[in-house]
Formats: sequence, structure tokens, C-alpha cells
Amino acid sequence: MDWMVIKKNTLRSAVTAAGFLLGGCAGFEESGLPGSASSMARNQMMWVRKEPPSFGYYRLTSLSKLYPDLGVFLDRKGTPDFLAETSNRGRNYFILYYLDRRQAFACRDRTGQRRAIEFAGPYPVTDKEFKTLDGFRKRDSR
Repeated sequence: MDWMVIKKNTLRSAVTAAGFLLGGCAGFEESGLPGSASSMARNQMMWVRKEPPSFGYYRLTSLSKLYPDLGVFLDRKGTPDFLAETSNRGRNYFILYYLDRRQAFACRDRTGQRRAIEFAGPYPVTDKEFKTLDGFRKRDSR
């Protein structure tokens, strides 16, 4: 057996073990490990569509379970059209875009409070942002 196969199998075992150690599927999905939802969503703009469910919708529902304040926000404001997600220096950042209202809200997790999130906005969605995001939505809905 060559070294690359051993290394690949070792990595696969480590990822599998990490998934179980982090509390099953939900823990793995938020772990940031390769193949997890959080790693696939990093630095992405995601269309949030309920039917059929898009990856952005799946990600938003997962985040609302992880951050209860986000769930309350979504109950009040409704489901956004797009979700952007990134992280920097151990903090997670999200932007929720509501195209019909031409509003965006910025969110970030709170330092020292693992399941808490803080919000800012609404901010106006510029004409250029609207045109770009609406173009993605129209193209993908065909």
C-alpha cells in the first residue's frame, strides 16, 4: 500500500471520527471539516428557496437551529431571498438579503456566547446588488 492511500484512509477515518465525536450529524455539519455544510457555505452567496429546497434554505434552517436568535428574527422578518456566509478570526458573519424590500441585514455571532447572534440593519440593497442577485434568482428558477 503506498503512502498516499494510507494518508487518504487516515484522513477519512479522522473526519469520520470527528463527526461522531462532535455529536453526530448536526455537530459534523457545523464543524467546518471538509464536506460539512459549514465548510461548503464559507464565502458563498446562496439562494434561499423553500420549494424545492435549495442549499441556501437548508443552510439557513440549520443556522436558525444553531442560533435561536436567528430563528426568532426569521419568524418576524420572513425568509430572505439570499444568504451570504463567511468567517474571520473565529467569528461567523451572515448577510440576509430581502430583494422585494431591497433590504439587507448583517449578523455575526457574539464573542463568548456560542449560540448568540447580533444583528445590524436594515441596510439598503443597491441597484447593482439587486440586479446581480435578481439575475441569479431568475436564471436558477428556469
